[in-house]
Amino acid sequence: MKQMKVLVVDDDMDSLAIASLRLKKDGYIIETAGSGDECMHKAREKRPDLILLDVQMPGRSGFEVCKELKSDQRLSHIPVIFLSAADDTSEKVKGLDLGAVDYVTKPFDVFELRARVRAALRTKRLQDLLLKYSEVDSLTEIYNRRVLMSRLHQEWDRTLRSGGVISFIMVDIDRFKLVNDTYGHPVGDEVLETIAYILKSSIRSGDIVGRYGGEEFGIVMVNSTSDEAALAADRYRKVIQMAIFQSKKGEFSVTASFGTADSRRRVSVAELVTASDTALYKAKETGRNMVCKAD
Repeated sequence: MKQMKVLVVDDDMDSLAIASLRLKKDGYIIETAGSGDECMHKAREKRPDLILLDVQMPGRSGFEVCKELKSDQRLSHIPVIFLSAADDTSEKVKGLDLGAVDYVTKPFDVFELRARVRAALRTKRLQDLLLKYSEVDSLTEIYNRRVLMSRLHQEWDRTLRSGGVISFIMVDIDRFKLVNDTYGHPVGDEVLETIAYILKSSIRSGDIVGRYGGEEFGIVMVNSTSDEAALAADRYRKVIQMAIFQSKKGEFSVTASFGTADSRRRVSVAELVTASDTALYKAKETGRNMVCKAD
């Protein structure tokens, strides 16, 4: 299990030191900040799993900082526990309404603080798991189609803003129905898992692979033309062809076909996907175990 990271934000050095020391003993990685501005900087840089945030600070208050955290899509999922010397119900309600998960009154009881931190982090772990499994395909543990297409749209929009080119690769396992019919669906699942692993391990950092559906996969290649995508696809094809699978009926191997297209001359994501799918169909019709590029 990964070591959880807690950002403690307080302009009172004594409170900061006490909280940090006690929480370190529970095995957390502790980051500290003495102001709202420093909190935002550390949150963006360190991406903590939890923020303990003092309400009363010079400059921006904890409430203002929490509001900014929750308005930032990259940081809004980080739980916040407020620390405050004021034991005022209306203030607690305000903090919770801003999105905080809890409220601890100073001077805090160390055992209470540790318990509330543990509770918040347990909830965070569960939320992270739910998020992970809403994004990944349960069998292959790569992105599912919804996330794959969302990322493709994001990269398409980026090219519209900044220029450049992206490519989309469609991958289809050849004669996969025959694999299931001959060796059984559990073995077919192993084939899908292995090919997903091969693709995930082979793509460049920054590229995106996901399960498009059934025995089909999709790969988004950033800053790449269709020619460059075709070269990469041929490398993936060769690795897949070399994989050996075991079954009660003996060893066997599979092949895959690839279709590539890039964003040049395309007017939409749908057109890009259709072009790569057409190229894939050509590869299947031409003889399988090959790479075809869209016109």
